Amino acid sequence: MTKPGFDIFCRVVDNYGDIGVCWRLARQLARHPAAGPVRLWVDDLASFARIERGVDACAPRQQVAGVELLHWTAPAPVVQPHTIVIEAFACSPPAGFLACMRDNLWINLEYLSAEDWIEECHALPSLQASGLKKYFFFPGFTEATGGLLREPALAAMRSDWLAEPGRRWRLLRRIGMPSALMDKLQAGWRQAFVFCYGDAPAGALAGALVRSGRPTVAIVPQGVLPGLAALQDDTLQVFESPFVDQDDFDRLLWSSDLNIVRGEDSLVRAIWAQQPFLWHIYRQEEDAHLAKLDAWLQRAQFSLSTASLMRAWNTGDEAGVSQGLEQALKNDSWQQWRHETQLLHDRLASQTSLAERLMAFCTEKLRSG
Repeated sequence: MTKPGFDIFCRVVDNYGDIGVCWRLARQLARHPAAGPVRLWVDDLASFARIERGVDACAPRQQVAGVELLHWTAPAPVVQPHTIVIEAFACSPPAGFLACMRDNLWINLEYLSAEDWIEECHALPSLQASGLKKYFFFPGFTEATGGLLREPALAAMRSDWLAEPGRRWRLLRRIGMPSALMDKLQAGWRQAFVFCYGDAPAGALAGALVRSGRPTVAIVPQGVLPGLAALQDDTLQVFESPFVDQDDFDRLLWSSDLNIVRGEDSLVRAIWAQQPFLWHIYRQEEDAHLAKLDAWLQRAQFSLSTASLMRAWNTGDEAGVSQGLEQALKNDSWQQWRHETQLLHDRLASQTSLAERLMAFCTEKLRSG
């Protein structure tokens, strides 16, 4: 049987989340022994280039990490569709491309969710006007969903990284951290990585870190939560880092004592990092995101105090964040938070990955028609 090729379509909506998921998926499929060529269509190469150094934002067609990249323009480039067509997050591939599809397997990769209803909708088909079926593939946290993106041997890669501390210092030096801040980290200061949305309660975060009893160096990507730098003092120093590629992003999470992440892709990477973290969920109208947050917290099986802190962080409850994080950073609470995070990682890492489930689904559908 000929190895099936993939077309993956991505529209960059929130700068990095959509392309982050699609790029991880494309790279994992390109390395999969049962997959053929992988082509990724992206409408915003400039944003893509910020998280992947190999991308030329001016090149309409290029090869990076074994993946063919096409700039998704209007009109769209004319190519023959690969066997499997994945539209990420209902982004609607070009009409001309769809008109060329015949026996192709068409998949809509949905947003990640922990809500119960996605188990019932996962892998269901929808008959399109063209006569083709489009299948809905839902990433999720249970065996009855599409799973989570995870590279093979990721835990071993993390262990190898942490086993050689010099790699951490070389990475921090490469991204421009001043020697004075690196000296503080080497002297035992806490490293916090902060990648949240701009409405996060920066004052409450800074206050809790300052009162925690252990000084902190906070690494904040440029343009993310700029108000935190204004709150620096002798025990809280902020380093505004450049954006890094996905591999270095993972390494920063592995090396940090506390991670604050946002959106979908970064949440999953924080789980794999096995360190205490706060998740800033993408805000939706009428607070629809809070129901999704509660569903995830139920799946995560965090303690009441950790779940309350996570809710306070996402509702902008400054008092709740201030008190909850200050308590969470105390030794006994901190060890409990670490334990909960480790248990969450272990449960999810025992499942098959999204790429593996997707390949199995595609293989079965191509065989059965």
